[in-house]
Amino acid sequence: MTIDSTAFERYRRSPNQKTTFLRLVAGVVIVTALWFATTFGLISALLQGGGQADGDGNPVQQFMGSASGLLATLATFAGIWIGLWIVMRWLHGEKFSCLFGNSARIARGSFLKGFAAVVITSLLTELAYYVMMPEITRGPIGLGAWALLVAPVAFFAFIQTSSEELLFRGYLQRGLAYRFRSPIIWAVLPTVAFTALHWNPQSLLGMNIGVVISIGAFAALLAFLVYVTGNLGAGMGAHLANNLIGFSLISHDNTLGGLALFQAAPLDGLAWTPGETATIATISIVSILLTWLLLLHRRSPLRVTADLGRPEGA
Repeated sequence: MTIDSTAFERYRRSPNQKTTFLRLVAGVVIVTALWFATTFGLISALLQGGGQADGDGNPVQQFMGSASGLLATLATFAGIWIGLWIVMRWLHGEKFSCLFGNSARIARGSFLKGFAAVVITSLLTELAYYVMMPEITRGPIGLGAWALLVAPVAFFAFIQTSSEELLFRGYLQRGLAYRFRSPIIWAVLPTVAFTALHWNPQSLLGMNIGVVISIGAFAALLAFLVYVTGNLGAGMGAHLANNLIGFSLISHDNTLGGLALFQAAPLDGLAWTPGETATIATISIVSILLTWLLLLHRRSPLRVTADLGRPEGA
């Protein structure tokens, strides 16, 4: 399997001289502030309109488990889109679309291939989980309501996942690669930051270790897809498929699984012995390696192609 870095070399050289390390840090601060402001404003408004929880229930937890709560949570990530647009135009003096790739657009073919590959590997992963934890029930949502809501869920899940790709694999990976040659800085640091955000101090140590290994490996794959293609399309498609299956098809999360057709054994309900941690981490890594082969092997029908944009100098 031969990997050509031409596309990424064009992508990393595309920023202008305003892309300094300090401006990148300032940009992340601005984007984070706008995301927090959007989240606080939207969730607060909806909670006030929805009343209080019954009895001793936590109103935030109840809200997050509802259909409107899930959609609102996903919608808050629009703050990252807005923040990146502002930062790119006013802090860096570039078009926002430059983040998409060398062609300044999301590569539709790579997006669809990334989506299809992760649908395949996610379903295989769920089969492996079922063998390990054969507990699955119908979710609380009716089939008719699910059919009406699946399109809005897909749209807002795209807002969420694409915003993360734009920030971590676009803004940070592209900007850091422009300033620094070492992949430890432009690939590893954004991957570690993305993975660290999924650490839950309230969860068992074994669960956190398993989540970090699984998400870290997936984030590394997403970063590598940008390296191969010079475009965010494949990563956006893969990321969307991964999250959409959990939100709308098979959920292992009692908090954000209110719209899923099926409820599988919640991962936070495991004892998380070293053996369980190793097994789930292994399943995830094997799934990611299979996704890698589907998207990068030269004989795969889902192999992604490089976005070279316009010829240099044109």
